[in-house]
Amino acid sequence: MPVPVQVAYKAIGKPEVGVNNYQGFMPGKTDVLRKGWSRDGAKALESDIRIDHDVEIKVRDGCRLYLDIYRPADFPEKIPIIIGWSCYGKKYSALDMLPMTVWQCCVTKNDLSGIEKFEGVDPQLWCPRGYAVVSVDSRGTGNSDGQIPIMGKSSSRSYVSDVLTSSSGSQDAEDAHDVIEALAKMEWCNGKVGMAGNSALAIIQWHTASLQPPHLAAIAPWEGSGDLYREQFSRGGVFSMSNFDLITNFIIKGNSGVEDFAEMYRRSPLANAYWNDKRPDMTKITCPTFISGSDFSSIHTMGAVRGWMEVPHDNKWIRWSSHQEWYELYCDKHADTELYAYFDRFLKGLDNDFESSTPKVRWSALQFGDREAIDNIEYPDFPIPSTEYREMFLHQDGLKEAPAHADTTAVYDSENGKSHAAFNHTFAERTRLIGLPKAILYMSCLDHNDMNVHVILRKLEKDGKELMHLCFPLSATPVKSIAEIPEAQRQSTNLHMGSVGILRASHRAFDAKKSIHPQFPFHPHEIEEKIKPGEVVKLEIGIWAMGNDFDAGESISVQVSGQMPIIAEYSAFSEARPAHELNKGQHRIHLGPKYPSSIILPFVPL
Repeated sequence: MPVPVQVAYKAIGKPEVGVNNYQGFMPGKTDVLRKGWSRDGAKALESDIRIDHDVEIKVRDGCRLYLDIYRPADFPEKIPIIIGWSCYGKKYSALDMLPMTVWQCCVTKNDLSGIEKFEGVDPQLWCPRGYAVVSVDSRGTGNSDGQIPIMGKSSSRSYVSDVLTSSSGSQDAEDAHDVIEALAKMEWCNGKVGMAGNSALAIIQWHTASLQPPHLAAIAPWEGSGDLYREQFSRGGVFSMSNFDLITNFIIKGNSGVEDFAEMYRRSPLANAYWNDKRPDMTKITCPTFISGSDFSSIHTMGAVRGWMEVPHDNKWIRWSSHQEWYELYCDKHADTELYAYFDRFLKGLDNDFESSTPKVRWSALQFGDREAIDNIEYPDFPIPSTEYREMFLHQDGLKEAPAHADTTAVYDSENGKSHAAFNHTFAERTRLIGLPKAILYMSCLDHNDMNVHVILRKLEKDGKELMHLCFPLSATPVKSIAEIPEAQRQSTNLHMGSVGILRASHRAFDAKKSIHPQFPFHPHEIEEKIKPGEVVKLEIGIWAMGNDFDAGESISVQVSGQMPIIAEYSAFSEARPAHELNKGQHRIHLGPKYPSSIILPFVPL
């Protein structure tokens, strides 16, 4: 039976010695790095580490994957394994990547050994603790066979799942399953395998764990998207290459090609079998799960939220962070301490009181400006059970508890990135908002048959100035205040403007039964319902999770616009979107008794 979707691939650069720390193909080679060894002045090793280079594992279809195994050079006991899985080169480290970011994300050479896989844990720390760290070149990466698939799950072998398995996303998770099972059988392994890392290394954990590999004993997805279509490439039905152009142009290397998301979207802008395969079924995850997330990831926030809400057992923990993910992974000592205790409990079986001493849910309340966030606020669950979802209606002069008495409209130029309609509310007393906001907007457009609508929640100082959150401790940065950061150094890796929701009007249909919460509608994206010029349509727009505190006199500003209202840390190399996908002319937001446009905000007790 033919597969329902033929996957498009595009060429990428081939591995080249000296580029991205690629050191050549070395199957069968073993090295021992001695205590004190240092890569280019980075953090020195604390112990002798053995590296087995380019170890070959054949997965179920005969494809050969290659991986590096870092383990203690002399350790008398059998040890567990922590896997770092991604299409980034297995020797491509944070030391190689972070120089392309502003301030190197405040991660210094003293924080890294340079033998860690980018976004993965560092063998320099973990090998002395009695762990092996395995860095994998996933299918098509480096010298591994095949073409590069990007994330995906697989299921039991019914007809429907066979159809899904035919797409390239499923391949990645099946490969990870097979590698886990092969590694667990190695004579020096204790039979326990975990997965760790953030971003790409976190996303694959959702997909792999949903397959329930018998020897996968624990996962730690930190900042991991849960749906590449809805959370990265076509959020709200609005296509963007996000940061993937940068990744395919500068980072990923292989001997064949990588999935071409722009071409796959051109073939199907709606969610077909290909796109839906990139949404893992988190209800099938049975192993212990330690989740970390934040308000300010432009990709991963809702994957972490859904993971917490849908993983169906009690051996799960979630901690919300106020720091950028790479800084947290490599520099936040509390994060390392907790991950160490977590893996000791579930990969070594140590009775270390991790379960009894670690709160199930901890959140952060961002203060914005130069103020540090309030971290580790303990709650019994998320969304917080005591949340008051307060609906506030949009008026020409702000937000109020009842709709306007007369019908009116607010307008903005949808083609101008600086044009927006703003609706403000000033808090009379200290207030905390943590949870899932939602906008309900009645909108129309006279000049086009569709609208790309963006909503951002900005925090305003008492004088009305718009504030941002700094994603690093101020003490770790080269500045003394956010105000000192030059415009060229303002990027989404270091500054957060506020939580965002996006929806394309023609994709407005949602399925309440599949929604994780009434505040976050699930859009199937299976049909396109164009609008007529002047037709008023109701848009329910789920806004990504927020955690903000407001002092008396400070305000929240609900800003609606036609362009993405965040700072991007990447450049696009792909072609501009075709005209029919772009906004045109003015967008009108209808206000009043007939069209009660509103925002629903999550108020929680202080």
